[in-house]
Amino acid sequence: MSSSHLPSFKNAIPVDKIRYDEKGLVPAIVQDYLDGTILMMAWMNRESLQQTLETGETWFWSRSRQEFWHKGATSGHTQKIQSIRYDCDSDAILVTVEQIGDIACHTGERSCFHQTDGTITPPPADTLSQVFAVICDRRDHPNESSYTCKLLAGGDNKILKKIGEESAEVVMACKDDDADAIAGEVADLIYHTLVALAYHKVDIKDVYRKLQARRR
Repeated sequence: MSSSHLPSFKNAIPVDKIRYDEKGLVPAIVQDYLDGTILMMAWMNRESLQQTLETGETWFWSRSRQEFWHKGATSGHTQKIQSIRYDCDSDAILVTVEQIGDIACHTGERSCFHQTDGTITPPPADTLSQVFAVICDRRDHPNESSYTCKLLAGGDNKILKKIGEESAEVVMACKDDDADAIAGEVADLIYHTLVALAYHKVDIKDVYRKLQARRR
């Protein structure tokens, strides 16, 4: 079951110090490492946690089948661990992962937490990802009254002109040392940059990956 090509996290957390419940289980919350989306919750025991740490991919204990399961072994939607930690009471685990295929739920949805009052909705992510999702929706479902749609309809000429204007506004706000103005102008610049990404069909996650690579 081991995968020698994967990074080892075997020393990331002390397996023997985790507080398992009376059935020998601990809840494991799985989160997307790029945009923070909660993908799923499953159970681990000592052995599956050890296997997770050794292989660098998630392994769980199925309470219904009473057996180990390697996430994505049949679907191909494996989860490559980016970090793993435990809470202050040592009775819950948080695993951040790169979700292969961007599908964690057996229903085919990205996240198991996709329902609100029975309605399928996108799972919450970080603010930039949420704003970007709205911009992409405007691109794919135009609305004449939408400012975003008007920008997209104007193409590069209109979008890039606004980015230039907002960049200058950021410079001026910084020159004035006005904290509130700086925050507002940077927000405007980021928004218009997201519009440019959507127009050119560049996923914001690709930007996150670039930042993660540079961070490392």
